[in-house]
This record gives sequence, structure tokens and C-alpha cells, in this order.
Amino acid sequence: MIRRRLPLPFALLFVSGVLSLAEGRQHQEIRRYQAPEARQGVAVDEVFFYVVNNSAIGKYRRDTGERVAEWSCPEGEPMIHFNDGMLFEGRLYLSHSNYPGVPSTSSIEIFDAETLEPVDSISLGHGFGSFTWLDRWNGEWFACFAFYGNRAAEPARDPSWTQIIRFDERFRRLEGWVFPDGLIEKFANYSCSGGAFGPDGRMYVTGHDEKELYVVEFPEAGSILKWVDTIPIEAEGQALCFDPADPWVLWTILKRNKEVIVGRIDPPVD
Repeated sequence: MIRRRLPLPFALLFVSGVLSLAEGRQHQEIRRYQAPEARQGVAVDEVFFYVVNNSAIGKYRRDTGERVAEWSCPEGEPMIHFNDGMLFEGRLYLSHSNYPGVPSTSSIEIFDAETLEPVDSISLGHGFGSFTWLDRWNGEWFACFAFYGNRAAEPARDPSWTQIIRFDERFRRLEGWVFPDGLIEKFANYSCSGGAFGPDGRMYVTGHDEKELYVVEFPEAGSILKWVDTIPIEAEGQALCFDPADPWVLWTILKRNKEVIVGRIDPPVD
């Protein structure tokens, strides 16, 4: 059983069910890139960033913003809805689902990061929810599976069924957690669209529309994650990643403008 308890910042207020820094952690924009694929998420390494649309990927240089490679397929042939991307050992792992189809089905689609050629596919079937994001922490996989209150709603399910699952190396379920009610209300009829572990070991997650980054921790006991902070950002939900070259630099997208936003968030005052 994994527990990553870290000391919280010393100046805390309890407001509307969430602990929040009195001085407020801030997000400072550094740069924006235009990218036609900027509809779902972004992943980044030291030289390139990778922008994800429903059924397309664009690879761009960080220094110039030039697109150097791309991959796409007709929507549904075979990819339906990419949600998020993350890089691991030279491969781009994409969270994929049949959204807005019901019942939800999900898969992990794996591409060579250099060529953007597909190299593997791991089907997760249905039962978990709609796969929205994937990350690694302490050598293990963590994934978010969403449920919705919109056109993708499933019978007897709503966003409160959204869950974070810890998997082993073969993507077998080990543990699961859910979000607190207050954060589910923030997600509204959508759910948790993006997430990644920050340098402090906390999870940083987004909803679908709010210009906010939510900070959550694993509980000491039970199955409900602890919502400990909210940071204002420029992106309106969607997937995100932290920069491997500068740990507190956050990469996000602004879907309506098809932009990638790079910004720095304040580290916690522990």
C-alpha cells in the first residue's frame, strides 16, 4: 500500500471544503505556441513537445515551435478520442477512449516518440470508465478514468464515479481512489480531463472548462483523495504535463485558440 504523505504549506485557510494557501500560489505565463492539434493535451521532453487532438499528433521543436513530424488517421479508423499523452523511455503513451460512446471503452496507444509511428496498443476494455490521463510516479502507472453527466453519461453513473487507479507494469489494477464531492462539483457534467504528478509528489489535475489547477493528495486511510489547493492558470481544463527540464514549469493547452501554453507555477511553501 503506497502512501505519499508530505507536509502541507504552513499558511493555510479552510475555504469551501478545500485547504488553500493564504498568499495563493500563482501561475506565470512564459510562452505560447500555435498548434492545430491543441485540442486535448500536450507532452514534452527536453527538445520537443507533442500535441494531441482526437485522432492526430503533432511533434514540435521547443526552441522554434516548428512542426517536425505528424501522425493522423480518419476519426474512428481506428482512433476515436485521444485524451492525453505522456513520454516514457522514448515512447509516447496516449490515453484513448471511445468518448462519447457508451459503455466506455479504453486503451493505451503507444507511439515511437522519434518517428510518431504506432508501436503497440493495450486494450483495457470497459468497466473502469473513460480513460483521460496517464502518468508514472515512483516507478508505477497511475491513470484516471472518467464518468460523465453529459451525452456520454452511462446508466446509474455520474462524475462522482471518476477514479484514479494504480496499475502494475502489466496494467493490472492494484488500488483506486475517488475525488471529493467539492471537486466533483467543479468538474460539473464533465470530469478530470488532465493530471500529472508534480515534483512534490502531489497530483495536479484539471477539469474540462475551469481555468484552475487542483492539487490533491492520497489519503491516510480510505478511498477519497484530499483536495489541498487550487491554483489559477490560463488554460481551460484539458490535459497537462510538467517539464522534465524545469520541474515547476507546466505545459497546458488552450483548446479554443489551439494554443500550447507554457507557464511556471509557484512551488508549495513546505
